[in-house]
Amino acid sequence: MQKLTPCLWFNDKAEEAAKFYVSIFKISKLGPIAYYGEAGAQASGRPKGSVMTVTFEIGGQEFVALNGGPLFKFTEVVSFIVRCHSQDEIDEMWKKLSEGGEEGPCGWLKDTYGLSWQIVVPEWDEMLWDKDTAASERAMVAILQMGKPDLQRVQQAFAGR
Repeated sequence: MQKLTPCLWFNDKAEEAAKFYVSIFKISKLGPIAYYGEAGAQASGRPKGSVMTVTFEIGGQEFVALNGGPLFKFTEVVSFIVRCHSQDEIDEMWKKLSEGGEEGPCGWLKDTYGLSWQIVVPEWDEMLWDKDTAASERAMVAILQMGKPDLQRVQQAFAGR
């Protein structure tokens, strides 16, 4: 069975970022760290002995953080969805992930490293896919008008209140 492992490219903050993400998510752990040897340092221009990759897990999903230099930056083209189950969880994830970063519209934010995240609740999918298109539209309008998600506001909009 194949396993997908996202590789996140950082300039030189891979270890710091991996520790940051592991500190935020409850079911997470830091994995092995690989260092640049002579060949890797020559090929990449990175210092010999510096951190090359850090493996970490969030909720059973493996990630690799790579110190690859300043060549590439994160964009919103790739984002990670965090499905929260209560307003308290939304508030916690929003605060922790946006600290030092940038808050955006519709539950989107960028963390301090520039990685994009979407904070959502699972029932929003059901609302947006509902056969009652008027209710779905009201929920979508509410979502589009907010930054940090407000679960109660979306539920009320969906219900027509």
